Amino acid sequence: MTASAAIAPDAAPFTARFTCGEGCDFQAPLTGVIYHCPKCGGLLEVEHDLAALGARSAAAWKATFDGRFKLGPWPYGSGVWGKKEWIYPQLADANVVSMFEGGSPLLRVDRYAREIGLEDVWVKECGVTHTGSFKDLGMTVLVSAVQEMRARGTPIRAVACASTGDTSAALSAYCAAAGIPSVVLLPRGKISTAQLVQPIANGALVLELDTDFDGCMKVVRALSETPDIYLANSMNSLRIEGQKTASIEIAQQLGWTVPDWVVIPGGNLGNASAVGKGFTMMKALGLIDRLPRLVVAQAEHANPLYQATTAAGVKPRPGVTVRPMAARKTLASAIQIGAPVSAGRALRALGALDGLVEQASEQELADAAARADRAGLFTCPHTGVALAALEKLAGRGVIRPGERVVVISTAHGLKFSDFKVGYHDETLPGLRSPLRNPAVRVAATLGAVQDAIAARHGRVTRG
Repeated sequence: MTASAAIAPDAAPFTARFTCGEGCDFQAPLTGVIYHCPKCGGLLEVEHDLAALGARSAAAWKATFDGRFKLGPWPYGSGVWGKKEWIYPQLADANVVSMFEGGSPLLRVDRYAREIGLEDVWVKECGVTHTGSFKDLGMTVLVSAVQEMRARGTPIRAVACASTGDTSAALSAYCAAAGIPSVVLLPRGKISTAQLVQPIANGALVLELDTDFDGCMKVVRALSETPDIYLANSMNSLRIEGQKTASIEIAQQLGWTVPDWVVIPGGNLGNASAVGKGFTMMKALGLIDRLPRLVVAQAEHANPLYQATTAAGVKPRPGVTVRPMAARKTLASAIQIGAPVSAGRALRALGALDGLVEQASEQELADAAARADRAGLFTCPHTGVALAALEKLAGRGVIRPGERVVVISTAHGLKFSDFKVGYHDETLPGLRSPLRNPAVRVAATLGAVQDAIAARHGRVTRG
């Protein structure tokens, strides 16, 4: 296949549709304003015609994806839309709303790996994207779908979400680009200033509710029962389609090989299911020959999946009951969720990828983030949860030194500068800061500067 052929849009009759994730025989088009199976109430999944996709060889798909990656005519240089046949094949290109999302760095972090007793650790920096979080990967698909529906005459007045910050930023940006009104419901006082100002700046109707995320989610679900208000939370499976491209990119950036482990922070658990879906789809179509193991990392203060599985000695599998809990305040505010809507999906992903669930205390996540930063990263607190889980599993020998691990970083650390400042000022409530590195005030003289360098790095010769 030539490079131009690999980049060009594919005219083959690939299709996708909504089906019931619980196994009912319900089906619906992707242009339907629907989120649950009307027969059993289960969340819907996007099902692709794998037979049609499989008629093309794995080598040809790799060539197609490689030829488009960060290149090619709009929108195929997007990390998401470069895999359009696997995402939403029927969508008209004219209705794609893209910010050139995806294509984020996959960094090998050798210094950090050595510090925790491992040899081969990588960080997939999904926060290096338009609004600073992995939510862009799913939101480009959802807002493009809304654009398609509106173009076909569906009377969608606005798109709404409940959010702990990052979802609202992504929704407001993509809707602003498309000229579609957006409404975001946020828990008052529970997100960072940077996360709050993003949807405000993009013109969204921002509503601060005196409740937590789960309370906001309850309200927005009721709101979306009105057909002209479209729901943008991850219970909408169109988001999962975009988010699964992170898995495809990981394999692609590793030369179409698979790590032994993928570790990801889990809150509402849509991203955990997306990771599983990306890898299982690649294996089904022959692009990879095995699956990685999946670790879902939860904050100890908001850990319903952990409580339902590991804490009870139950291997994660479909059928385990994930009971809602009252999530307590955590530094990892974006995953402070006690009633995850995608729990069933996450359990299926854990079952398919022989996964497990680990938790992290506030002290563990803060120290893990600081340790990674000292090795050159700048991690958000949610990535700190994933890193802390990795450190605990490595310490127990579950993850062994020679195994390759990819940690998915979900947001950019600059969104959480207060968390960083608090750690290094040692002002995070109830926590110590053993890795703190405060600024040192010195006199404005050469001698004072040289003395400070000597105190940290040994004596220097004065000129």
